[in-house]
Amino acid sequence: MNSLCVVPWTVLLVLIVGYASARPLVYPLPSKTDKGQKQQLQTSRPFNIAHRGSNGELPEETAPAYMRAIVEGADFIETDILATKDGVLICHHDVILDDTTNIKTHKEFAHRKRTMEVQGVNTTGFFVVDFTWAEIQTLGATQRYPFRDQKYNGQFPIITFEEYISIALDAPRVIGIYPEIKNPVHVNENVKWPNGKRFEDMFVDTLKKYGYKGSYLSKEWMEQPCLIQSFAPTSLVYASNLTDLPMIFLIDDVTVPTQDTNQTYEEITSDEYFDYIRKYVIGIGPWKDTIVPPAADNYLQLPTDLIARAHAHDLQVHPYTYRNENQFLHFDFKQDPYDEYEYWINTMGVDGLFTDFTGSLHQYQEWTSPLDEKNSTMHKLSKMLNNGH
Repeated sequence: MNSLCVVPWTVLLVLIVGYASARPLVYPLPSKTDKGQKQQLQTSRPFNIAHRGSNGELPEETAPAYMRAIVEGADFIETDILATKDGVLICHHDVILDDTTNIKTHKEFAHRKRTMEVQGVNTTGFFVVDFTWAEIQTLGATQRYPFRDQKYNGQFPIITFEEYISIALDAPRVIGIYPEIKNPVHVNENVKWPNGKRFEDMFVDTLKKYGYKGSYLSKEWMEQPCLIQSFAPTSLVYASNLTDLPMIFLIDDVTVPTQDTNQTYEEITSDEYFDYIRKYVIGIGPWKDTIVPPAADNYLQLPTDLIARAHAHDLQVHPYTYRNENQFLHFDFKQDPYDEYEYWINTMGVDGLFTDFTGSLHQYQEWTSPLDEKNSTMHKLSKMLNNGH
C-alpha cells in the first residue's frame, strides 16, 4: 500500500475525532482526483467485515467509525440502510432512534414518540420514518452499549447512504461495501417515492449511480466490491432483477420468522430452500449462536451442520456478530476473542465474519495468515531470533 495515501487518511480520521464538536460533519462525495492504482481487495482469507464500522470504539454507522475500520484493516464496511420520511436513504440500524442517538434530549421532538407494529412486534419510540432528513441532521449518534466508550456521544451526525459510499470510494485501498436493505416491509409501508418506486429501487439506484456493478469476483466487482444483504428474501429476489451484484441472505434467531414471507428458521435453512435461494444469493449470514448454540451455562454445545450444508450448496457463510467483551464471549474461549476467531475460522470454516472490533480480527489474521509474509509478525520474530536478538 502506498504510504503517501495512508498518512493523509489517518490524519483526517484523527482530525475528525479530535474535533468532533465541529458540526455538522458531512463527508464529501467521491473525489474526482485520480489516486492511481489502489491495493486490491484480498480474497485469500475470510473477509473482515466491519459491522456498522468499528463500533466497538466509536458510535455505530458514523463516518469516523467507518474510517477507523478502514485504517484498522477491514475488507468490507457494513451498514444498514433505512429511509427518512422524505425518502432520503440513511445509515441507521434500528427502526427507532432511541438507542443510538441523542433524540431524547431534543424536547422539540417529544411529541413524535409513538407505537407501531414492526415485524409483528409492538414497538414504541421515535421512528426514523417519521422524521425528515433535515430533522435527522440535528441529531447526534451515541454509543449503544453503556460499557463502551461514551465520550463521543452526540458528537457525530447520522450519514446518508451516499456519504457512506464516498468513504469507501475515497479510501486509500479498495474497500468493499456491505449495505443491508433494512426492514423493507416497514419502510415500504411508511415511505413513498415518485413513480411508484420501492425502497429496493432507490437502494439499487444509489449503487448504480456510483458505479457498483458486476457478479462476484468479476473485474468490475473487484474494482468496487459490494455485497447486498437482507433478512427479507423477497427483497433480495426483487433486487436481483435490478442488478447483478452478489447478495447475502441474512438469517435471524431460530425463534424469528422472516419479516416478509413469515417462514420459520427450519424452513429457510432446509436443503430445499438453499436450492431455491442460491439462484439469487452467493451466501448466508446467520447469527453465530444458531450455528453453534450455547447452553445455559454459557458453554457451546455441539455445532449444527448449517455451515457444511450451506457449503454443499455453494453458499458462503458470514456469521454475525463477533465482539471482544466478556459479555459476548462464551466460556469456551477463556475471555479471549482471538480464541473465538481461531475456532470460527479454522474449526468451523466460515468465509467472512461480522465484527465490532475490526482491528482485533485483522491482527489475528495477520498473525495466522498474513497477506504479506515478509512483513508478518511471525517472520519478524523469526528473523530476530535467527539474528540472535
